[in-house]
Amino acid sequence: MMKQIYLGLLALFLVACNNNTTTKTELLAKGISLDLAEFRAEQLSNIEYYLTFNIPESLGKPVVSKLTLEVNINNLQQPLILDFNADKSLLLNVNANEDDIDIKHENEHLIIDATHLKQGKNTIEINFNAGELSLNRNKEYLYTLLVPDRASTLFPCFDQPDLKAVYHLNISAPKDWQVLCGALLQETITEENTTRHIYHPADKMSTYLFSFVAGVFETSQKTIDDFKMNLLYRETDSAKIIASVPEIFRLHYEAVRFLEDYTNYKFPFQKLDFATIPGFQYGGMEHVGAIQYREPVLFLDETATKSSKLGRGKLIAHEVSHMWFGDLVTMKWFNDVWMKEVFANFMADKIANPSFPEFNHDLQFVLSHYSSAYAEDRTQGATPIRQHLGNLKNAGSLYGNIIYNKAPIMMRQLEATMGKQAFQEGIQEYIKTYANGNADWNELVSILDKKTEVDMKAWSDVWVNQSGRPIFTDDINYTSNNTISNFTISQKAEDKSDKIWPQKFKIGLVYKDSIHVINVAMQNKDITIKEAIGLQRPLDIIYNYNGFGYGVFPVQNKSLNAILNLKDEVARGYSYVNLYEKTLNNDVAPIETYQLFKRAVLEEQEEVLVRLISGKLQSIFWTYLTKEERDNVQEALETDVRQRLEGTETSGIKKSLFGLYKAVAYSNKGQDFLYAIWSKTTNIKDLKLNKDDYTNLASTLALYNHPETQNILKTAEIQITNPDKLERFKFLLPSLSNDETTRDKLFESFKDAKNRAKESWVLNALGNIHHPLRQESGQKHLKKSLELLEEIQLTGDIFFPKRWLSSTIGRYNSAYAKTIIEEFLSENPDFSSILKNKLLQASDPIFRAQTIFESIKE
Repeated sequence: MMKQIYLGLLALFLVACNNNTTTKTELLAKGISLDLAEFRAEQLSNIEYYLTFNIPESLGKPVVSKLTLEVNINNLQQPLILDFNADKSLLLNVNANEDDIDIKHENEHLIIDATHLKQGKNTIEINFNAGELSLNRNKEYLYTLLVPDRASTLFPCFDQPDLKAVYHLNISAPKDWQVLCGALLQETITEENTTRHIYHPADKMSTYLFSFVAGVFETSQKTIDDFKMNLLYRETDSAKIIASVPEIFRLHYEAVRFLEDYTNYKFPFQKLDFATIPGFQYGGMEHVGAIQYREPVLFLDETATKSSKLGRGKLIAHEVSHMWFGDLVTMKWFNDVWMKEVFANFMADKIANPSFPEFNHDLQFVLSHYSSAYAEDRTQGATPIRQHLGNLKNAGSLYGNIIYNKAPIMMRQLEATMGKQAFQEGIQEYIKTYANGNADWNELVSILDKKTEVDMKAWSDVWVNQSGRPIFTDDINYTSNNTISNFTISQKAEDKSDKIWPQKFKIGLVYKDSIHVINVAMQNKDITIKEAIGLQRPLDIIYNYNGFGYGVFPVQNKSLNAILNLKDEVARGYSYVNLYEKTLNNDVAPIETYQLFKRAVLEEQEEVLVRLISGKLQSIFWTYLTKEERDNVQEALETDVRQRLEGTETSGIKKSLFGLYKAVAYSNKGQDFLYAIWSKTTNIKDLKLNKDDYTNLASTLALYNHPETQNILKTAEIQITNPDKLERFKFLLPSLSNDETTRDKLFESFKDAKNRAKESWVLNALGNIHHPLRQESGQKHLKKSLELLEEIQLTGDIFFPKRWLSSTIGRYNSAYAKTIIEEFLSENPDFSSILKNKLLQASDPIFRAQTIFESIKE
């Protein structure tokens, strides 16, 4: 008996030793490992952060800060591990339960040994200087941006989404600065040249949703039906302010009311305020009660197109949706970050319907999601919607078009499969069940599974857990009387796997005076369209007629002209998208697609479709035509677009046409016309241009090496009155220079992380350096652009690595660029698989263009 007890104790001892070994190798790894996150989720509870930040007016002085952390520790098997991804020197003093202790900082973690702790409530006090990486300090303002794991670059914390906490914030800032955070203001105290802002406890939230904004801002307040909102902004254009501020408040309020009704759950937080920020890295960020936006997207004037206004409406709806989807119910781990994004996008589309009744919203869904989803899902770097994530330091790499655009397509198919009512009931149960907590995709699937006879786990496996898209083909036979005797549609995975996507869509059989529309519900590899058997042979067949299906559909030569004659806007819109995809797959010659898109852009009467076609036409023109083909068609394109531009079109269509003309009118004649518009010696009726448009036009003329470039840029600079926009323009000037050495020097400066702080500015500059007309001089930077990628991932925000690639090597279509990529991957066999996927996504056009060019030679 004693021997058995001894062996049992020995086994327990060995397990404990093994756990300790795991702790050293996994818990204290750089970043936040999944092992650490899971351990802390069991170890800790009842977390409260008491944070004090003293913001100096001078950029050169540190933000002196203090954290008092109150936390319940449920076991003392391991030390208390906080995350602090900043230099150890910023930690000034640490006190645990009233005892000063030595500062132990390893691998981005602050470690407090169990000897200084106790089971139950503990109090940790830390005096520190705030980390600068995510503080976004500017001369007159600063703002935090802490998604996905950047809270730990600012202050010591438990930087994982399932450890929600209450925040008590105390901020001292220069007296004339405004301060905004996610809590209600309790009091302000004036202290010489500063004001101290003390806040009530904030709502419970994940670390990535904590934020504050401070600086010189104008303020506006609005109450609608007892719902109070506050806005901070720096825009100075009075026309934009007058036109935009009431609309910004209205759109926020209407989004709140829609979501309260849809989720059957009242607005979940103390308040809903927002700040607009020049040069903000994203369109918006859903911080609890204090949303941040990129200022130019929200402030529009009478020159704005309908599409721009709809884009603003959807952005606001997206961020407000996050208050429920992401903020109230948060993913347990960032491998499910797509869940909050898919719901935000999905709900944004629903919210836009009542706010913008003049739009065809089925068409808007197609235009908003399909091209962007295909842009990544067609590539060798395609990833599933739901990905594995072993360490939170790699969470930023999960963001992209798959989660923002393929996931809403998947969700729409899911809603159609379940039925709208059952789907909504499932979502309501999900919100109620996990409010103020965390949930993963499998927990949502379990709820939805109860609402439908469909096997949701099997359904979601291919849509959510696997990458890629299907390629559809058809097999149609006819009788001697020209009636359909057999009509079979088949699908196969583009990546040659055996995946099958269950989905619904429609096909349209085109006849002389009508279109016969048939519903298709594919569950297997093949389906026979029984409803079509016996029908007369159609003039044409339009696949995915309702823009609901996902994949690449058949296009016959005769379909090219049929697209232009389709009266249904959704069918026409998706057909343009599908034709583009067929072209990139080398099934249709780019010059044929170019000619059809050119004709369409000259004839199309729907504003949003003119915008779509203009973008596709530019892509074909610059990337998929050979240089000889481009030279042959450029003059005619320029002339024909100008002719329609000067015709009797609506202002929205003219804005898209002008964007297209500006992008291709680099001939001497084209430059002269652009210069005349810029100098206002020529006026185009109903073409509404604002100050920003004229600044952008000056930049375009510089890129085209206009003889008056120096005077144009000097005049443009003088005309900018907004200090933020002036700073941006000065930053971009070297990239617009006609001197190659000046451009090279600017690129070299980007090797230093501090010169990449204004990411949107850097991307604009890179676009100028690597413009198609400048690639002979820009290509020498491509190798270095790839070599900097790992550092950029560490120092940049979540979208920056992919956007860096898209603005550098992604601008090319040459054999030289293809060789650079191949050599880089060959020389770096251990290169991050995550970044490799980003590279393969961004450079996909290069490989496709080269395949097309080779086939033309043959």
